[in-house]
Amino acid sequence: MSEKSKQIPLLVIFYAKYLDSQDTAAFISNVSRFYTIGTLERMTRSDRPETRRSAALALGFLGDYEVNRTFGRLLHDEDKAVRTLAENGIRSIWTRMGNDQDRQTLRTIMRLISARHYDEAIVKSTELLETTPRFAEALNQRAVAHFALKQYEHSVEDGLKTIELNPYHFGAAIGVGQSYLYLGNLPGTMEYFQLALQLNPNLENVKTHLRNLVHKLKGD
Repeated sequence: MSEKSKQIPLLVIFYAKYLDSQDTAAFISNVSRFYTIGTLERMTRSDRPETRRSAALALGFLGDYEVNRTFGRLLHDEDKAVRTLAENGIRSIWTRMGNDQDRQTLRTIMRLISARHYDEAIVKSTELLETTPRFAEALNQRAVAHFALKQYEHSVEDGLKTIELNPYHFGAAIGVGQSYLYLGNLPGTMEYFQLALQLNPNLENVKTHLRNLVHKLKGD
């Protein structure tokens, strides 16, 4: 093995420093100076788990919706740390569509939902979707608000549209499954819980719910 092949990538060094210091700004600054998004995506295919972890973390901070497919693949990585970083990263990049104003509006919607102002969140989501109709996360947040108001059919409709726009959105699949559960549609619930697990096999709570549903159906 050559000396060059033994060299540790700078990215891994930056990652190790980040783990020690938790200095996000320094990590982002260092990575941005030396790596493009395309290079980081290529590094997620490294045979070294520490390189894949480093790249996954960096993409979570620096990537936008264009790296959605890469994160979707990393959710199935053999390394648990990579999978965890991928789940965190993919949730982050789902919010990074549209322009700055679109993203700010989405943050407002999410704050409204956190504050339980669900009707306002639905109005804001609808306004955002009128200008940016392919913003999948805006649809997903509206689905969340509908669900909180027990408007399950509307939640299913928005959840299905979210998945159509973003086929990696396991969160929307879970939401559709939960809405179907409240609507008494157990086969639909199982279908979408299974879809969520196909997209992200690390969802332990969903695995538990699915097992319970299987037992219930067998009992019936």
